Amino acid sequence: MATALGDAFTVASSFFFAASNILVARGNRDAREDNGAFVSLLITAGIAGALWLAFGAVRGFEPVTWRAIAWFAGAGLFTAFIGRVLFYSAIEKLGAMRSSAMKRLIPFFSVMLGVGVLGERLTGGMVAGMALILLSFVLLVGGARGTKSPPGGKGGGLNAGYIYGPVSALGYATGYLLRKMGLAEAHDALLGASVGCLAGAALFVATGLFSERYARAVRATFDRPSGWLLAGGAAATFGQVFYFAALNENAMARVALVSSSEVFITLLLGWIFLRRRETLTGSLVLAAVLGFAGAALVIGF
Repeated sequence: MATALGDAFTVASSFFFAASNILVARGNRDAREDNGAFVSLLITAGIAGALWLAFGAVRGFEPVTWRAIAWFAGAGLFTAFIGRVLFYSAIEKLGAMRSSAMKRLIPFFSVMLGVGVLGERLTGGMVAGMALILLSFVLLVGGARGTKSPPGGKGGGLNAGYIYGPVSALGYATGYLLRKMGLAEAHDALLGASVGCLAGAALFVATGLFSERYARAVRATFDRPSGWLLAGGAAATFGQVFYFAALNENAMARVALVSSSEVFITLLLGWIFLRRRETLTGSLVLAAVLGFAGAALVIGF
């Protein structure tokens, strides 16, 4: 049975995720060598790990297996490295509002993975929801002409953010599937978040051995830390913590549906704080509504 406390946790989670989107977009104004993705992974790993130790010391630690650690690390490679890093790249190219609207692609890919990998049944409601989500994405791309573009975006041709966004959503959906396997082995979401972000951060550093862009981002994180990006990473962490708290109170489907309100909170905060940088258009609002409706159909059916 759903509780008001669970819904409050979910709304708080959505607010912190939306605030993170705005803070990261604001931090990117400085044309820095990093977009906040790496520091965000470090902050989430640190805070989630500290909470895991604190709660474990008070109420005891859940049994953990090496198999669960492997699942959590694998999930982190997809959610933390592919999902979060590319989402931050999308914010850098498109801004917070359009990038947030593209996160509705996560349930679209979740359905595809559920049917293709787990053999789940595809219902009529799911098909309708997926169609609305796709229409939302098409509207986002088609309605981008004539709007303000962040400094990271470039005119002419398809903005790379419209590639980063869908690939990020696929990474998140894949990682959630792997994290589900890990939680079946060790029911401890905070440990899963910490291990996953550590794995993502480690891969980020390893990529820096071959990519100067990633290497510069790692160095800039420690040499010239940005208050905006640090705040964005902390907000994303608290969004994740409140999301886990909500899952302890309400069913996953309800939490997922209520958390879809993140896009509308991002649009509101973006309109208030980023209006000189980003444009809130009718097509963007419609795309957000269609994406939310599609997610509701996918989750509800």
